Amino acid sequence: MMRKYKISNLLGIGVLLMTLAFAVSSCLDLDEDPAKSRLAPGSYSNQAELELGVTGLYVQLEAMARMTTFMVSGWGGDDITTHKVSNKADFREYDQRSVSALNARSATNWASIYSVVRAANNVIANAKDLKLSDQNAQNRLMGETYFMRALVYMHLTRIHGRIPLQLQPEPIVDLPLASQEEVYKQIESDLKQAEAMLPLIYPNVSAGAPRPNQGSAKAILARLYLDWAGYPAKDQSKYALAAAKAKEVIDNQKSYGFSLVTDLESLWTIANRFNSESIFTIVYNQPLGVGNRKYGMLGHPSDLKGWQETFGEIRFFEDFPAGPRKAATYRLDYDWENFTDQTNPVFKKIVGPKGDIPLTSFDTDRNDYYMRLAEVNLIFAEASGRSGNVTPAAWEALNQIRRRAAGKPFATPDPSVDLTSGDIAELAFTERKWEFAGEYLRWNDLVRMERVKEALSQRNPRTSKNKAGELLKVSNPIIGSLEKDNYFAPIPQNEVNLNPNLGN
Repeated sequence: MMRKYKISNLLGIGVLLMTLAFAVSSCLDLDEDPAKSRLAPGSYSNQAELELGVTGLYVQLEAMARMTTFMVSGWGGDDITTHKVSNKADFREYDQRSVSALNARSATNWASIYSVVRAANNVIANAKDLKLSDQNAQNRLMGETYFMRALVYMHLTRIHGRIPLQLQPEPIVDLPLASQEEVYKQIESDLKQAEAMLPLIYPNVSAGAPRPNQGSAKAILARLYLDWAGYPAKDQSKYALAAAKAKEVIDNQKSYGFSLVTDLESLWTIANRFNSESIFTIVYNQPLGVGNRKYGMLGHPSDLKGWQETFGEIRFFEDFPAGPRKAATYRLDYDWENFTDQTNPVFKKIVGPKGDIPLTSFDTDRNDYYMRLAEVNLIFAEASGRSGNVTPAAWEALNQIRRRAAGKPFATPDPSVDLTSGDIAELAFTERKWEFAGEYLRWNDLVRMERVKEALSQRNPRTSKNKAGELLKVSNPIIGSLEKDNYFAPIPQNEVNLNPNLGN
């Protein structure tokens, strides 16, 4: 009864999601079977019950996203690598393009994501006959539910490609794999529902979008359309839709509370974990026991008391253009070439700027920017080029990112940085490479543009040497195929055993 009392009182006050979700998660066992606390289908009778169901989605999302397991496919990119021996075997499989159906990180991700899907399905079913006096609140909460289901389905299809679509609260054990087109259409449908139901700005949210708004849904739709236009669906008509949705966000960013931050490096500081550049933020709070376990010591080698999980690829680091953006991305103050544990660059985006996260901290207050406004700018520029509709606004979207990367005011035209001619699609694609290094996005870009072999065949360091003058080597050389039939990870074997329709 005490647990129910605490939750009900919290839901009765208008506070930020961070306070609400953390207070709820402090009362609930995150490993508890979600079915034990669900109401029967159709049983929601008031706003507090609907709010409790929706808050549960955030608690589950935070619980699975706090570990780098959630971003496991990111190790396939040419920007990130993991430790060459230690206990990072599951990450090494993605790093070396040899992912097994027995990969434990894949299995954990799969189970966690479908837990969120089932919870969202229950909210939708339980609220079917609910008629609240506050229709705006009901629309907002239901919009969040559709947004969350779309978000996790999109996250999973980027890893595995074709997946089963569970859309009912009752478990269906023999679901077939949906086609890629069906998966994308379902995500699109949910995001359009969210777009129609979410407010311009979520009540009581001042920055950082810890709960999504209408602009958040539009931005994720733009990301979806960019993927849809590329491999494997290759429906190039979606480039125009990607550009249109991205432009809607850019044109109305003030209405959604979005804007680029002036100082790129500030994004990776604890003090600036809520900011206007985040399109959707996954929130953490270490003092309340829900810290983020992707950052801090997980990006350091044992030389610096680290847990050796996430490092920069040497060749990518060598190729990265010098300037403020590189300094914001990597810890350039480290003599990483002479680490005794593993000789790889260290991401400032992972370990934080000097003095920001203690060397011994693996449980941090760092939030996750699931998507940044900078990505919306670059989607607009790239998709405009690939759809054949290049405008001055598309060039401006690209140039804003280029100016900030050079340490210039992003909103002020600068002839020394700005571009106005050339292949804007390829220029924006390359800009993404540098802008989002270490943010677990590069692999998806290589897949959609079918450039995995091109990128991962160019990983040998060219100039980096240790004190003995020896040229450094790739920490985790490729051992699997770089062909398209190896782009997507196999479905976890335990899921196939339960449902042979999912056979790899």
